[in-house]
Amino acid sequence: MSVNRIPGSFRDPSGFLYLSEETLLRQVNQSYAAHFDHLVSSGLYEQLVTEGLLIEHQVVDNSLRATDDVYCVLKPELIPHLSYPYEWSFSQLKDAALLTLDVQRQALEKGMTLKDASAYNVQFLRGRPVFIDSLSFEINEEGAPWIAYRQFCQHFLAPLAIMANVDISLNQLFRTNIDGIPLHIATSMLPWRTKLNPGLYMHIWLHVRSQVAATQSQRSSEQSASNKPSKQFSQNAFYGLIDSLRGAIQKLEWKPGGSEWFDYYQANNNYGEDGLEYKENLVKQFVSKAKPSSVWDLGGNTGHFSRLAAAEGASVVCWDIDPGCVESNYRQVSQEQETNILPLLIDLSNPSPSIGWANSERLSISERGPVEMIMALGLIHHLAIANNVPLPDVSEFLKKNCKWLLIEFVPRGDGQIDKLLSSRQDVFSEYTPEGFEKAFSQDFEIVDKVPVPATKRTLYLMQAF
Repeated sequence: MSVNRIPGSFRDPSGFLYLSEETLLRQVNQSYAAHFDHLVSSGLYEQLVTEGLLIEHQVVDNSLRATDDVYCVLKPELIPHLSYPYEWSFSQLKDAALLTLDVQRQALEKGMTLKDASAYNVQFLRGRPVFIDSLSFEINEEGAPWIAYRQFCQHFLAPLAIMANVDISLNQLFRTNIDGIPLHIATSMLPWRTKLNPGLYMHIWLHVRSQVAATQSQRSSEQSASNKPSKQFSQNAFYGLIDSLRGAIQKLEWKPGGSEWFDYYQANNNYGEDGLEYKENLVKQFVSKAKPSSVWDLGGNTGHFSRLAAAEGASVVCWDIDPGCVESNYRQVSQEQETNILPLLIDLSNPSPSIGWANSERLSISERGPVEMIMALGLIHHLAIANNVPLPDVSEFLKKNCKWLLIEFVPRGDGQIDKLLSSRQDVFSEYTPEGFEKAFSQDFEIVDKVPVPATKRTLYLMQAF
């Protein structure tokens, strides 16, 4: 039996994820047996799964174990597409934070606690955040403080406070701080006025001060067995901490808007009403012809065309570079309870890399592919002209990640091209319809091409060789 351990699952001695004959499994080690039994016997597991807060699993035969240190083997429900905090909108991170606090509160009611509160323990499934690590629960030791408190503040409260009060793009700090944003970095960035916010003052400003004091105390004298034990952390104090963190999270807000692309399909978008309607029908026709079960909509803006693909039955990840677009898209997903669209943030000129230990804990965008179809509508000129990526390179990247390609070519004379070339020298001699087709014909068969009326643009349906 072939067993391949998931590279990013190694930090927890309680168990790990692995592939067995291409089936994702989670081994529960003997050391976690008592905690796992309490998770199930207390009714906590069933309660969280029923409410959609925790990923469901099936217990399978131990013959599928990866090592002899097995207590039991679980087969978790699969997440169609993994995503990470540096790809989430403000509200996605906020909802993930509130989910984590909800899970912690219910765990406490059943005599358990979360031993870690990492944002990476949350994924998005059917339009909602869900907790995915069933081995994060431990039997709560009465009087003990929440061991994951600092991690929660670093993974959720500090990033959200910085995004809301400094700059929305600073969620990218997750790329270089894999265990969240250290609180001393947060206080160096947050404006002084955030001290007037009771939640932020307590959980960030005072928290980092207590960390410094504790470090200095530890340096000055080693703790000994004769030291008096620290003050007991009562159950009521634990609930109070959860409620205080929830209040601090809920008060943080960020409003999308004001960017160049936020209202693209409502403003002047180079199509006009007739051209946009024709393009919508053409996209539906091409998606229906390819019948993809999975789609990446690259440069998908607020998800206008993603929803057309989703209506055809596809599971769609809508990627965009604009935080306002991703935020607006996610809010619509939440409000409309859409289940097969996942809005995510990406800069295709600098996409999500492989990071973490041995560059393998968090996967690059390509390592999470391929998908059956990529839609690249109104995107090619941003890559080829704004970022100087040669057309053959764009074609090669797209081929690696899809079987079908629905792509729009935007030629010179289009308003968006004129805008891009207005402040730079036109050195893009290969950027023509003929040059585009020549470059992409190295990797794809052109199945269909249709000009969009009232525009200079053309939609192509291609299939990778």
